[in-house]
Amino acid sequence: MDKKLMQKEVAKLIGVSEDSLTGWENGRSEPQIQFVPYIIEFLGYMPIEVDVSTVGGRIKEYRMRHGLSHKKMGKLLGVDASTVGTWENNSSRPQERTQKLLIKIIDRD
Repeated sequence: MDKKLMQKEVAKLIGVSEDSLTGWENGRSEPQIQFVPYIIEFLGYMPIEVDVSTVGGRIKEYRMRHGLSHKKMGKLLGVDASTVGTWENNSSRPQERTQKLLIKIIDRD
C-alpha cells in the first residue's frame, strides 16, 4: 500500500501469481522459500522474525535471505536437510568443522 502498487504489479515483481500473493496476505498460505529474498527486497526488510542470537537462528536467517531450502543449505554444508533443521531449532549444534564453514559462509554475506 505504501508503494501505491496494485496487487498484480507486486505479484509480478516478486514472480508469483496474484492468487499466491492473496493467500499470503490472508494468511491462508506462506511463501515458498525461494520467494523470500524477493519479498525482502520488495519490502526493504525481513518480514519473518528470526532470533539471530543463536547459531540456529543465524543459519535460518541466512537460509531465508538466500531462498535456500533445508536441502540446498545442507548440500552447501555437506550435511542432510534434517540436520539443518535440527540446527535451526537449536536441538543440536554443528560440529566444529562445519561451524567454521558456516562462519565463512554467513559472515561473508
